[in-house]
Amino acid sequence: MEKKNKEISNGARRIIKLFIPIFVLGLFLSSSVLVRGQDEGAVNDEVKALNDQIQTKKKSLEEIQKQQEAYSQAIKQKQNEKASLSNQLSILDNRLAKAELDIEGVETEISRTNLEVEKVNLEISNKDKEINREKEHLGNVLKLIYKQDRVTTLEIMLLNNSLTDFINQLKYLEDTNKEIGDGLDTLKKYKDDLEKSQLVLQDKKKELNDLKEELTGKKESLAGEKENKSFILTQTRNSEKEYQKLLAEAKSEQERAAADIANLEKTVRAKMSKVSGKELEFNDNGLIWPVPKNTITSYFHDPDYPFKYIFEHPAVDIRAGQGTTIKAAASGYVARAKDAGKGYSYIMIIHGDGLSTVYGHVSAIFVSEDEYVVQGQAIGRSGGMPGTPGAGPLTTGPHLHFEVRSNGIPVNALEYLP
Repeated sequence: MEKKNKEISNGARRIIKLFIPIFVLGLFLSSSVLVRGQDEGAVNDEVKALNDQIQTKKKSLEEIQKQQEAYSQAIKQKQNEKASLSNQLSILDNRLAKAELDIEGVETEISRTNLEVEKVNLEISNKDKEINREKEHLGNVLKLIYKQDRVTTLEIMLLNNSLTDFINQLKYLEDTNKEIGDGLDTLKKYKDDLEKSQLVLQDKKKELNDLKEELTGKKESLAGEKENKSFILTQTRNSEKEYQKLLAEAKSEQERAAADIANLEKTVRAKMSKVSGKELEFNDNGLIWPVPKNTITSYFHDPDYPFKYIFEHPAVDIRAGQGTTIKAAASGYVARAKDAGKGYSYIMIIHGDGLSTVYGHVSAIFVSEDEYVVQGQAIGRSGGMPGTPGAGPLTTGPHLHFEVRSNGIPVNALEYLP
């Protein structure tokens, strides 16, 4: 009897040994799902809150864009009217208001992007947790299976009262193995999602840096607009007669510069051909940017050019801080290095292939006429701040006026720049 009870006790221990891992595994799986669900719920709430803030910023941007368009339309309307001091001051006021809106728009965009960066960081953190949780989950499953696998098939058959129980045990083992396969698939998905989120984050950070650079440019533009208005009011003393005199002076100066450049194009090329007996060769790698590549504030023959009623804009205006170093866009001979004091100062260089370049509103000149310069050589400093050396009677703020001419005729510089 004692022997039989001992056998029953040993059998019970085997049953407990077999079913404890199964029971523990069941508890582990259910608790893992519960924790995962709680974590995901908390993260989803945070992501939803961030998405709500992002949408609010987007709506603010849409309102800013509507106001910007209204100011742009007002500027165009005034530009189509007769050139007068009151119209010009109205244009400047609208440009100032638009520049301030530009700053507000970029700051809002920076704020929106920061929220998106925060959201992606949250998603990355959540994916990290999910990966670690899934790794721990799979580790525990494998440990439990290892313990259960130590029980032989014969022992399982003997410990079960019927064939149905035995089949159920085998089915459980099969389901557990499937759990491992599904867990590995989930782990791979989490890893892929994490890598995608990290790429998105990199793009967002780059976008943020670009926006911060743009904001700096917008603030410089605003400062230039303020200087422009202040300069015109100082020069004209609110007199329409003085303003018309200022316009006539600016128009005359531009016409003289244009005629001088056109004549130099022919005479300098003829002179060089006579001296060398051949045409000037052009450097193989094309043009380079004369100042660091930046925002174009006015395009070639720009319909929105603020002084379009005086003359067509034969250049591109590249935003450049006052005193930025100017480099020769290509190798060639300096045909003109005109220092006009507070008037319009410029440098003209003759290149091969019929091309020439002009650098306007320069505040300092480092080269002399007839000097040969190589591509990338410093030739002067940019200007354009109203009332400063080289700026001329009318200017919109610090920038480089950059012309490209083909056989003396102005062409779009952007088609030649890299």
